[in-house]
Amino acid sequence: MQDDIHIGRLISQKLKELERPVAWLARQVNCDDANLGRMLKNSQHIHSELLLRISFALNEDFFAHYSKIVKMKSKDSN
Repeated sequence: MQDDIHIGRLISQKLKELERPVAWLARQVNCDDANLGRMLKNSQHIHSELLLRISFALNEDFFAHYSKIVKMKSKDSN
């Protein structure tokens, strides 16, 4: 498992799966669609509050990707 998660890419994949445009998600999370689009394309990091709103809007626990890494690291250190 890789430690580097490109969360923007994961969110974009979920949008594609749901056949929803970035503009739709931007409205759901009360964010500018151009800024959100750039963030999803270029950023590996998204503020946790925004990630929570995105998780609710897409009905997907994006925090789980990070939790898996924490669990794996914990097992490795024991």
